[in-house]
Amino acid sequence: MTITWNDSVPIYRQLRERVVAMILDGALNEGDPLPSVRQVAADFQINPLTVSKAYQELVDDQLVEKRRGLGMFVTDGAREALLKSERERFLREEWPALFARLQRLGLDIKTLMREAPATTESKP
Repeated sequence: MTITWNDSVPIYRQLRERVVAMILDGALNEGDPLPSVRQVAADFQINPLTVSKAYQELVDDQLVEKRRGLGMFVTDGAREALLKSERERFLREEWPALFARLQRLGLDIKTLMREAPATTESKP
């Protein structure tokens, strides 16, 4: 994991969001172990309690599970649950402003698809 910290958002929230992104991107799959709290804390030179707080939120959201003596693992169905909640959040929080801006700029889907930079990798 490579992270550049944003001073306006608590580090534990940024770390949680990074793990969520890794699950959505397929870098972490169902059943995969998360890096240990100690390892993440050492790698990013942050307090282990910060990492624990981020991981605990993921447990509370049932995206990862604790296995005593083994660590934390991505739960079955975590990616699907995240896709559903992130899509709902996008449509509720981000889409209205984005749609309004597109309208102000006179852009439609056809124009966007024609003029947008090509991506190097298509995702389902």
